[in-house]
Amino acid sequence: MAVFVALGAFLMTLAGGWVAQRVTDRRHLVLGFAGGLMLGVVGLDLLPEAMEASGTPVFGVPAALLLFVGGFLVAHLVEGLLAVRQVAHGASGERVPQVGLTAAAAMVGHSLMDGIALGAAFQVSGAMGVAVALAVISHDFADGFNTYTLTSLYGNARRKALLMLFAAALAPVVGAATTLLFTLPEELLGGYLGFFGGALLYLAAAEILPEAHHTHPARSTLLCTIGGVGFIWLVVGIAE
Repeated sequence: MAVFVALGAFLMTLAGGWVAQRVTDRRHLVLGFAGGLMLGVVGLDLLPEAMEASGTPVFGVPAALLLFVGGFLVAHLVEGLLAVRQVAHGASGERVPQVGLTAAAAMVGHSLMDGIALGAAFQVSGAMGVAVALAVISHDFADGFNTYTLTSLYGNARRKALLMLFAAALAPVVGAATTLLFTLPEELLGGYLGFFGGALLYLAAAEILPEAHHTHPARSTLLCTIGGVGFIWLVVGIAE
C-alpha cells in the first residue's frame, strides 16, 4: 500500500516540475513562489517534525536545532567554496551550476525520506499512513517545483534539471519500498529533518528570494512568496 501511494507522490513531483518550467516568462514570480514554498516547508513542516522526533538535548539545546544551524552553515560553506573555485577558473560573477545540483540532490534525499516516512506510517496503522500520505503527496508538488527551479536557477542545462526532477519523483517510491526491509530510528529522522531544514532555509533566504526581488521588486512577487507559505500552511493544516 505504501509503495502504491508513493506513486501518487511520483506524479505530483513531476507535476510541480512541469509547472516550474512552463512559466519561464514569469521567472520572478516562479522564484518568489518557490521561496515561499521553501520557507513554509522549513518553518511549518520540517522543523516541527524534527522537534517532535528530537532526542536528548545537547548542552541544553535540542539536537534537531543544532543540526538545523549546522545545515544552514554547511550550505553557506559549500556555496562559498564552490564560488571560490569558480572564480579561480575565471568565471567570476556567474552562477555556480554545482550549487544548484547540490541543492537538487538534497531535495532528492528529502523526497527519499518522505517515502521512508510514508512506509513507516503504514507500518504503524492505516489511519496514520493515510494522514502522512496526504502530507507527502501534497507537498511533493512543491518538491518538484523547487527541484527544477533550484537546478535551472544556477545555470544548469534543461536536461540536467529534468534528470534531477525525475530522480526526486522516483525517490519517494524507492524510500517507501525500503521500509519493507528496515525501520528508521525516530531520532535519526529528526536530526536529518533539522539539518535539511537549515540548508533549505539558507537557499531560500540567501539565494532564491533575493534573486526574485532583485530585478522585479513588484508587489506581485511578494504576493507569490506569501502564497507559497500559505500553500504549505494549508497542506500542513489538512494533514493534521
